[in-house]
Amino acid sequence: MSTDLFSIGRSGAATARAALDLTAQNIANAATPGYVRRGARIAEVAATLPLAGGVSLSGSRVAGTARFADPFRQSELRRTSGDQARADAELSGLRDAETALERSGLHPALVDLRAAFDRLAADPTDPALRSVVLEATRSAAQGFAIADQSLDAAQAGLNEGAAADTDRVNTLAQDLARVNLELARAGGGDRSVLLDRRDALLEGLSRSVDIATAFAADGTATVRIGGTSGPALVALGTVQPLTIATAANGTLSFALGGMAVSPSRGTLAGSAQALSRLAGTRDELDASAAALIATLNAAQANGAALDGSPGMPLLSGSGADDIALALTSAAQLATAPAGSPARSRDGSNLAALRAGLAASDPAGRIDALLLDVSGAIASRAVTRDALASIAEFAREIFSAQSGVDLDQEAVNLVRFQQAFQASGRVLQTAATLFDTLLGIR
Repeated sequence: MSTDLFSIGRSGAATARAALDLTAQNIANAATPGYVRRGARIAEVAATLPLAGGVSLSGSRVAGTARFADPFRQSELRRTSGDQARADAELSGLRDAETALERSGLHPALVDLRAAFDRLAADPTDPALRSVVLEATRSAAQGFAIADQSLDAAQAGLNEGAAADTDRVNTLAQDLARVNLELARAGGGDRSVLLDRRDALLEGLSRSVDIATAFAADGTATVRIGGTSGPALVALGTVQPLTIATAANGTLSFALGGMAVSPSRGTLAGSAQALSRLAGTRDELDASAAALIATLNAAQANGAALDGSPGMPLLSGSGADDIALALTSAAQLATAPAGSPARSRDGSNLAALRAGLAASDPAGRIDALLLDVSGAIASRAVTRDALASIAEFAREIFSAQSGVDLDQEAVNLVRFQQAFQASGRVLQTAATLFDTLLGIR
């Protein structure tokens, strides 16, 4: 009986010590990013010769280490984090577009241009008023050019960010492939560190691109892009690189193993959506510039300058990127109808020019463009805030299940310490019984 007590007490002490070690490990890594709480799986040791009635008296053992990570909650965390990252990236790109339009001063310049033409109607031959019109036209052209250059900068920033995110996806995929191979070779033992690393890599991937994951019995992960039927980014130790292509208008396309993929989550999806919106904004900016060029030049062609010569184009270029003031003198403004004598005060062509400017309404078009971008930003901001709340809730739920609770670990320390001390008392009792048996004569 004393030998049974020895083995039972020894197994209990060993089990309690292992549980204490895991508790200490949890406490030490409470602030470690990506760490998942561990616990000992304790099982009964089956006796080779059970007592009558089938009762087993052989102690306990550590059957393995449990990781408190729920696959469903991890999947929800990756999905919601990807949605939030997409919304953040898209919102950032739209705000860059809004800033580009607002800081160019284009809308006020176009308003001033129309006002300058209206003032010139009071005296079409006044050189000062003509000079004001010329400078207002120059400012409007510069406003278009500045807006175009700012949109170029915003587009370049988004493209560079998307290229960096693509490189990051490929780097994380290579790291995951290495972890997969280590998991496949690990066999028995505690593989919790590898599994923590695997999960951290998957979460990192989900912030850049939407992924579908499948896990094998050995813990290795297969990762696909574009749903469960999409091409595999990572399959055991094999990686297919994600590639990115930029079109002439700055929009993005992606491919994996020669197959086109369209990310719907993550920063890559957000950047692609922002660049698509940016391309539309640029098209409207070019159309507005082209309309202004056509309106002013058509009116100039139908009139006569102050010296009676035929009107010359007021603006050069074809869009926002190359629009510029073409006239070199305010006297070249064709305010009088064609064929008028020098210094004619007939402002009928100026009236036609003003009517054309009112009809094309470049200031109104730019104002509508700004309102459209601002409205999209407001809408996306509401969506982003909602997605951020959902992602935060998913993270809290996952952390509550997998994170380290120091209060609970403190309770575990006391519990397993008492179990260890109790097992020590069992060993002490067994030793006393053994000594008593030896002392019988």
